[in-house]
Amino acid sequence: MRVMVTGAGGQLARALIARAQPQARITALSSRDLDVSDAVAVSAAVRREKPEIIFNAAAYTTVDRAQTEADRAFAVNRDGPAALAAASREVGARLVHVSTDFVFDGLLGRPYRPEDEARPLGVYGASKLAGEEAVAAALPEALIVRTAWVYSPHGHNFVRTMLRIMATRGEARVVADQIGAPTSAANLADALWRLDAGGAQGVYHYTDAGVASWYDFAQAIAEEARGLNMLGAVHVQPITTADYPTPAPRPSFSVLDCTKTWDLLGAPAPHWRTALREVLAILHATAQSDRAARHEGPR
Repeated sequence: MRVMVTGAGGQLARALIARAQPQARITALSSRDLDVSDAVAVSAAVRREKPEIIFNAAAYTTVDRAQTEADRAFAVNRDGPAALAAASREVGARLVHVSTDFVFDGLLGRPYRPEDEARPLGVYGASKLAGEEAVAAALPEALIVRTAWVYSPHGHNFVRTMLRIMATRGEARVVADQIGAPTSAANLADALWRLDAGGAQGVYHYTDAGVASWYDFAQAIAEEARGLNMLGAVHVQPITTADYPTPAPRPSFSVLDCTKTWDLLGAPAPHWRTALREVLAILHATAQSDRAARHEGPR
């Protein structure tokens, strides 16, 4: 089975590669290998590799910077998926495209279903919604999966940022009035592989089970990390969105209804706190291994 994964430098792509079945022959392309906004380059790469499945994990994800870099955000998040969908159609490949909870405005008052109207608040969400629409128009049988608050032991994410801040400052001030669902990249990758294998088409939602505010998430990171002796005592202070203004507006309640996905997969996702423990255990083991290697020195 020939598989192409874009955005290979990111945490989701790494998880997709790590969770692949042995029979998958994966071509992983980072942004240095393939600029997805270059339709000619995308078409050439897909014709050359002739993948049966393409996972599009490439995205412009700098939410605040997107407010002033709209052209680049739309180039990557709209034009890139459009080019991949056209190239997929050309070679008969299945396309799995990953989108975001930021396509919603957070005002609905209940978890968002796949069919609910999307109303993005900022440029990032608008560019991701435009990408969804471009994929659906060019390749109606594509699979589009919205997710949220993704983290892993690798790359830039909330968990690693909080650990660094807590370790250096002993405290953190974290927004408590934005609600969502933390999601392990490994669990998301598993779901993407299984949804594709199950023949899913159209729009689906996937996050880990449960809900949390960013403050809840940070408090859990502090508690679990302290249990692993990764941190000492840490004070996590809840603040409001107004206390921490950002260039881009955020949805206040962007919980995704994953019932459709869980029904297809046959079970709910693991709870986010269980997944958090697994990621922190990996980070802890990695840190211990690194310390041991430095202590031993060169051989």
